[in-house]
Amino acid sequence: MNLPKEKNSRIDGFLNNPSKALWTLAIPIMAGMGIHTLYTIVDMIFIGRLGGNAIAAVAFNMPLFFLVLGLSFGVGSGVTASIARFIGAKDKVSADNTAEHAVALGLIISIILTTLGLIYGEDLLRRLGATKSVLPVSWSYLKISLIGLPFMVFSTFFRSILSGEGDMKLPMAVAGLGTIINIILDPIFIFTLEFGVGGAAMASAISQLIVFLIFVYMLFIKEHAYIKFRMGDFSPSMFIVKDIIRVGFPASMSMIIMAFGQLVFNRILVRFSTDAVAAYQVGGRMDMVIFLPIMAIASALTTIVGMFYGAKEFEKIKFIAKYGIICAIMVTSILSILLYIFAPFVVKSFTQEVDIQSIAVTYIRTICLIYPLIAFGMSVGRILQGLGKGLPMLVITSIRILGVSAPLALFFTMVLNKPIEWVWYAMIISTIVSILISLIWLKTTFKNLIKG
Repeated sequence: MNLPKEKNSRIDGFLNNPSKALWTLAIPIMAGMGIHTLYTIVDMIFIGRLGGNAIAAVAFNMPLFFLVLGLSFGVGSGVTASIARFIGAKDKVSADNTAEHAVALGLIISIILTTLGLIYGEDLLRRLGATKSVLPVSWSYLKISLIGLPFMVFSTFFRSILSGEGDMKLPMAVAGLGTIINIILDPIFIFTLEFGVGGAAMASAISQLIVFLIFVYMLFIKEHAYIKFRMGDFSPSMFIVKDIIRVGFPASMSMIIMAFGQLVFNRILVRFSTDAVAAYQVGGRMDMVIFLPIMAIASALTTIVGMFYGAKEFEKIKFIAKYGIICAIMVTSILSILLYIFAPFVVKSFTQEVDIQSIAVTYIRTICLIYPLIAFGMSVGRILQGLGKGLPMLVITSIRILGVSAPLALFFTMVLNKPIEWVWYAMIISTIVSILISLIWLKTTFKNLIKG
């Protein structure tokens, strides 16, 4: 099936100029993620004004939200890779069908997660290590956040659909608007209306609803996208489901394992103090800043590699993979140096509690040494997703967290009675191991690609 002229021109541009295509896709993603990251930072600054227990209350929610993000972003990765390959092969019917399946999957995931969260959420927080002083606040945050969960899941899938066809501008604009609304509502609900930590959750839920409604309007009413939704004629296809799951399920499981890793680290850190959990949460916000360009470049690589794979442009796949990895490492190295230097000043903007500041600065200055390695690993994972291979990311993540970092952290702190810094050392060792495996897997995949 022939593509519309406008879309044909854009896709041909991607295929003919890989390096330009990478930045054409990555910059809007980076801008959108940058605005969202700004929100998470501002949100934590507001919550930090409520004290260390408030930060810790949110921290105990993070493994659960990482679980939600894992399922939605994981399946979304499968949707993006599938649509990109179908468009590269000029198969619009299958691309449309994939988008329709994404909507159906979004509905199923939203219902299941919201129901389970409302029934078991409080008990889960208790099992995650939330102390008696923190649990009521933590549960109020989770309970309200569950209202916005379906809107977040659907919005993630809509972004994945647009990413698959190479449209990064609309998701960036919508995400930016949602973030601005969230930042405006945060102080109103947290301080003016005196809802505290629950107010932060209310602000997020409202902004997620608005973002969802905008996506629905643009995609279903204005039909902004090249992809068209015909939900009235939708019929399930096992071929499409398998194509999404081949990449999406391993990616989801990878993020679920990462959520489990956060759970383990929170349980380890709370043995030191709730301040340690809060400091880890503050450090995590800085991780997001550094990961911003990595995720943008990696997401662009999934789309471009998927299109090249669908068009059978194997040499261009090798070129854009190498180019993307080098760019990610260079940008991350520069940001890591800056963060190492300014870590104490950055941390002070989140909290005035000296103990939290000290732990957070040590974490940041230790972990930032391996950010360039993380850039390599994340890029490799998304390249392999673009090739329709989700299993490598799952295997590598499993080895990194279940096989190395979590066991090592437990061994260092509970058997050898080492101080908290050894938890960070366990993370470093596991990252080095996973990078070596990623490198071997990528080389093997490219050798088989050329032979095939």
